[in-house]
Amino acid sequence: MSSRPLAGLTALTAAATATTGALLESGLPAPATQWVYVVIALPLPALGWLLTVRRPELRYGPLLLTAALLFGLGGLGVGLAARGAPDLLVVPLTALYAPFYALTWVFVPLLFPDGRLPSRRWRPVAWISAAALVVHTAGTVLMAENPYGPPGGPTTPLDLAVGLVQAAGQLVVIIMAVVVFCGLVMRWRRSAPGERGQYAWIVGGTAATLAGVVALFFGLGGSLGAHEQAWPVIMVGMLAIVGALPAAITVAIFRHRLLDVRVGIRGSRLHLVFDLRPTADEVLSDLGTALAGTSEPVEQLGRLAAAIRAGLDLRWAAVTLADGTRVVAGEEDGPAALELPVPGDLGRIACGPRDGGPLTRTDRRLLEALAVPAGLAIQSAGLVTRLVNAQEAERRRIERNIHDGVQQQLVALIAGLELARATGAGPDMLTHLREQARQTLDDLRELAAGIHPSSLSQGGLVEAVEERCSRLPVRTTVSAPPPPLRARRFTDEVEGAMYFTVSEGVANALKHAEPGHIDVRLSQDDGRLRAIVADDGAGFDPRTAARRGLATLADRLDALGGGLTVDSEPGKGTRMDAWVPVDG
Repeated sequence: MSSRPLAGLTALTAAATATTGALLESGLPAPATQWVYVVIALPLPALGWLLTVRRPELRYGPLLLTAALLFGLGGLGVGLAARGAPDLLVVPLTALYAPFYALTWVFVPLLFPDGRLPSRRWRPVAWISAAALVVHTAGTVLMAENPYGPPGGPTTPLDLAVGLVQAAGQLVVIIMAVVVFCGLVMRWRRSAPGERGQYAWIVGGTAATLAGVVALFFGLGGSLGAHEQAWPVIMVGMLAIVGALPAAITVAIFRHRLLDVRVGIRGSRLHLVFDLRPTADEVLSDLGTALAGTSEPVEQLGRLAAAIRAGLDLRWAAVTLADGTRVVAGEEDGPAALELPVPGDLGRIACGPRDGGPLTRTDRRLLEALAVPAGLAIQSAGLVTRLVNAQEAERRRIERNIHDGVQQQLVALIAGLELARATGAGPDMLTHLREQARQTLDDLRELAAGIHPSSLSQGGLVEAVEERCSRLPVRTTVSAPPPPLRARRFTDEVEGAMYFTVSEGVANALKHAEPGHIDVRLSQDDGRLRAIVADDGAGFDPRTAARRGLATLADRLDALGGGLTVDSEPGKGTRMDAWVPVDG
């Protein structure tokens, strides 16, 4: 019954059969008491539908819907019996009253409020009640009792045995109902202040239901004359059995926010608005929309905390990153009522208390569902921060290289030209100035190569890597498969990422490892373009060494669907393996 169409069909069937059965029983025009009976029977399927659709993670809505359907079909059987329908149709339908009574007397109060047992200690009660329910229902069917049919024939030993089994099942159900009611009273007395009002109404509704059972038994227990005189008692008992619990649940919902279903008045006119707690799917959808609306990392975390706070109706919610960054939505006014780690050890989510009662197991499941997109949002925020920092560092590097290198050379070149013009310089000075200008041009090309080398744009990845490695001060070999890879061109993003990864690898080897030989291998197989940079240098411990440059490259490769690994040990050299997926 978790799907909306099935829940709606079940609720409509329950309401239609209950109404049809009542009108068939009395005929038209129906007396006022029968219409009252119909009106009181309708809230049960309506509540079952509401909770099933709006809180599909709970079992309480389907439980109420099942009880409503059983009651409606049982009433239809009584109505058909009044119109002379055959016992073959009437008896199975009227027998459905037995499981309806068991559900409303035992299971509805036992599984309050979320459709789960209060604790494992109640499992024997649930199993005994279920067994008694089966025995009671089977005995009712085997007795073949038509409430409007002619009296049965002589009683046989088999009939007596069946009657005793049916009565025993019904008696056990009643005993279990009393046990469950006592447990409900204990839970009410031990409940937190925010839940006490909810439990009080359910206790009252269950008490009224059991009182209706007593009234019904007393009303049906006399002779025919007494039966006619006891009709008001029977009617009151039936109305209590049918309507007490739905009425109590309705009041608990509207007045005490049972199951986070609230009702209020909004605007200047009398306008009731059902402010229902959003489902997990709705919270995730809203969270995705909120995160898509901004790329600022801190603002993303703020919207994440706000979505968690709104989804669980919390006073405050906080998201804490592994580096200590903390963003709070709402006013933090005390210790957290619930904390949950974000998958991947990326941080933690902390939840403050809620005005409408304590956080439940359902709230924890919703928070666990939110932890997955929360982790993605935190990863995204960290990635954006690292990329921004990398861009800023690269900008500063280019600025520093220009200032310390090319800018100073240009200043010197201009000064030399001015001196040559003022002194009438000879060929030697002009030759020197020409070489100085050529060197400045080479330096500019080297600087541009650090951004995007022309050899990569013109000749492709293999040629650009060979040119980069040809100027290294140590012996370096570049190997690639025969012409297919050398002639193959890839997208600018792929070629740029692999080229700069190789450049970073050889630069790190020269700077830190003091290698005697560097080996660069390019290959393409199994849908991957791979670059390996290996050296025979000093090596290092990857667990302790800083990898800021490689972390930026790893993010770049990860954005393309690839990856980067570094394998090294002190004294055993270093091997860097990078790859990206490619077609073909």
